[in-house]
Amino acid sequence: MLDVTVVLFDDGYASTALMPIEVFHSAGALWRELKGEHPEPRFRVTTVSIDGRPVRAPYAGLMMTPQCGIADVERSDIVVVPTSGLTIDEKLVANSALVPWLKKHHQAGAYLAGVCMGAMYLAETGLLDGRRATTHWALSAEFARRYPKVEWCSDLFVTEDNRLLCSGGVTAAADVSLYLVEKLCGHEVAVQTAKSLLLSMPRTHQSGYAVLPLSPAHDDDRIRAVESELKERFCEPLSNEYLAGRAGMSERTFLRRFKAATGRVPAAYLQAVRVETAKAMLERDSTPVQSIATAVGYLDVSFFRMVFKRLTGMTPAEYRARFAVHTVRQSELVDLSQV
Repeated sequence: MLDVTVVLFDDGYASTALMPIEVFHSAGALWRELKGEHPEPRFRVTTVSIDGRPVRAPYAGLMMTPQCGIADVERSDIVVVPTSGLTIDEKLVANSALVPWLKKHHQAGAYLAGVCMGAMYLAETGLLDGRRATTHWALSAEFARRYPKVEWCSDLFVTEDNRLLCSGGVTAAADVSLYLVEKLCGHEVAVQTAKSLLLSMPRTHQSGYAVLPLSPAHDDDRIRAVESELKERFCEPLSNEYLAGRAGMSERTFLRRFKAATGRVPAAYLQAVRVETAKAMLERDSTPVQSIATAVGYLDVSFFRMVFKRLTGMTPAEYRARFAVHTVRQSELVDLSQV
């Protein structure tokens, strides 16, 4: 079982802490309970405040009592940092003890997830320097001014770079949480968690089509730049010669370094990007498979089906039937055991 620590802040938006708590608490458990099966929880959630004392939300007299203070947490697999309030300088001073604590846990191997304004605390650690991050669109200009070494991508809902995750907006708390459930527990557990909570699967880009991490963390900046271009232009037939030129390398050197960094050749990487995008489209709506094939760069729908089945073990239709997120009506709950 993985340990998740969720930080609670005074004057923060409570939902940016409560939603991750609910998602991680439900993963592996709620879906199975709804089906009458024995729950198999995947995460153990601990709530903390800076000093272990209760915190207050800025509305409705809501108080939240943590289980302990940050100093009491010896290790964690995931640390979630929610939104702490809009008075940036004041909050940075009040919560200054959080910064070295976050660095310590990241160095010990934890994933750090900053929700909305919570990305600010990850930036304060310096760990985001030279890496991609996102936040609420209204804060992106201010954060870019304060943290110019960070590559702010305000058009994205979720970013991940070297176990550092950021999400933009209050509802993106669910996106980044489900994203981590999928990454650490697999796609099926994530889809079941989303269905049981009546949530959509995580959005990572404003287009709504998720492109999940396709390679292990690495420090080859030139290859990372090529990966970004492949994800942005996955519908286009980008040749190895072109990509090598973008990386400033000979084609032979580029192919060797790309395979070493990502574990794939560029063509296979591009296919994986396209299939991940197609999976997200299949989960979200009833767009015809022919249209999805065209949208992700395949004019031959038969070839698309072949590639999709090779990478997922299912045809697009089988995948949609199994994983499409739909609204579960109350009357359907008794039939979930038949799914």
